[in-house]
Amino acid sequence: MSPSKPKPSSTITEAELLVLKALWDDGPATVRELLDRLGTDWAYTTVQTLVGRLVDKGHVRADRKDLAHVFTAMVARDELAGRQVREVASSLLDGAVAPLLLRLVEQTKFTPTELARFRELLAAAEAKAKDKNGGGRS
Repeated sequence: MSPSKPKPSSTITEAELLVLKALWDDGPATVRELLDRLGTDWAYTTVQTLVGRLVDKGHVRADRKDLAHVFTAMVARDELAGRQVREVASSLLDGAVAPLLLRLVEQTKFTPTELARFRELLAAAEAKAKDKNGGGRS
């Protein structure tokens, strides 16, 4: 039996998120390259520790290239965002996503393109709900 791939943890610290953003925005990097990209006053060992935690959590992969490891993000930004939204809904709202979504819609300005996409998603959700509930009956 082959070892299973660890399921990425959604719990991310602010510092880990900065490292992930650098990988998402500029692609794979060594610790030294990440240190340069981040533009912080962190020590090399701090970035090394953060990347190690992200590897342990399943968000980043380490590939050996020559003497250095090259780190690559293994979780997409929107995938992690979705997990974190579900986590917030679970912990604050007993799993109910709708109140969270409604609050975000009320407090955010959206572009016409985003609004059109929301309408498409709502129409698809309505159609799915009708199918599930035996829709089409009068």
